[in-house]
Amino acid sequence: MNFPLTLTVSDRQSMDSELDAAVTAAKACALKGKRHGILVTRLGADKFTVDLSEAVPFGLTREVQAW
Repeated sequence: MNFPLTLTVSDRQSMDSELDAAVTAAKACALKGKRHGILVTRLGADKFTVDLSEAVPFGLTREVQAW
């Protein structure tokens, strides 16, 4: 899977399930290199990115809002 992943959701239920799936995929990828944490960025009411980040310590997930 290539990162960052950009998600556009239609409702709260899909937001939760899609973000959970994306973060799970990112964790699996981060475990391989053990150098990156996970950064979830909210870009709007219905848009997010999930990415691996060297600015986030390995083993942590950080959430930020960009709007």
